[in-house]
Amino acid sequence: MAVERPRRVRVVLADRRPAPAPVPPEDEVREQTEVGRLLVRGLMRAQLALALRLAAIAVLGVGTWPALFAVVPGLAEMRWLGVPLPWWVLGVAVPLVVLVVARVFLRQAVRNEDEFTALLRR
Repeated sequence: MAVERPRRVRVVLADRRPAPAPVPPEDEVREQTEVGRLLVRGLMRAQLALALRLAAIAVLGVGTWPALFAVVPGLAEMRWLGVPLPWWVLGVAVPLVVLVVARVFLRQAVRNEDEFTALLRR
């Protein structure tokens, strides 16, 4: 009776081919791959959310004045330095609200973009 010898098996510890180099996120965005599109979409969503929040604040800040003048009739008749209060609101308060909201938006938008570029460079 002949004993069968087991087949020889070649054992390889590692594949000698180099692993593909990872694609940097900057290239993903530049070449508009699926990952790059997702990264840009995230930035766009962050900017949109910021714009909507600040627009709501501006609308509430500016839009409540007409309602306040309608609810409190004597308020529209008030004068300061001879100028009616509604004119002060329109000439001073509204531009200040718009200026503050614009500055906050600009600062936050730049921060979002800086975080996005930092994410790409990691």
